[in-house]
Amino acid sequence: MEKPLSWARTGFLTGLAVVFPALISIAIVVWLFGVLSHFTDTLLVFLPAEWTHERQGHGPPRLYWSLIALLLALLLVALLGKVARYYLGKKLLHLLDVVFLRVPLLNKVYGALKQVDEAFRSPDKSSFTQVVLVQFPRPGLYSVGLTTGAQSGELQERTGDRTLRVFVPETPNPTAGFLVLAPGRELVKLDMTVTEAIRFVMSLGAAAPTAMANGSR
Repeated sequence: MEKPLSWARTGFLTGLAVVFPALISIAIVVWLFGVLSHFTDTLLVFLPAEWTHERQGHGPPRLYWSLIALLLALLLVALLGKVARYYLGKKLLHLLDVVFLRVPLLNKVYGALKQVDEAFRSPDKSSFTQVVLVQFPRPGLYSVGLTTGAQSGELQERTGDRTLRVFVPETPNPTAGFLVLAPGRELVKLDMTVTEAIRFVMSLGAAAPTAMANGSR
């Protein structure tokens, strides 16, 4: 039975991995909204008060000025995404990586999410190709695995069978795990995507895809 402290730690890290990206995104948009709201408020002095404020110019600013500030904040986030494609943007992202990876606790969550994201976007042919069930850590027990292709060379010749490389991710940190060389005929192919498999592992099995929950292959 898992100890309470270990259970709490695992649950806390899993929760952070799930909500951290969303919280960071919301915090950035809220901060930009506040900055741009102040900027748009300063522009009101150049327009007649009757246009910009309620109660014939004597009340608070009209709602659409806040909506304009929110729209500008969202457009600025999109613009930053475009800038990141170029040299200056990549340098800035590298600096943010260094900062986040030096913050205790945050570095573990951020580092894990970054490695998973890089694995998904990698153009390398050795990236994950198929989600499977592999008998691991012993026959009779199944683990979710991600195949990275067929093995070649000495390892293939020694087994005398078509051997596949299978990465078995750990819970709740899918960037750590085990490399298993397994005969292709012993693997059970699943319909779930790589993203669904990673989500399943990170959620301790709670986020099971519909196909897996229904027992289909």
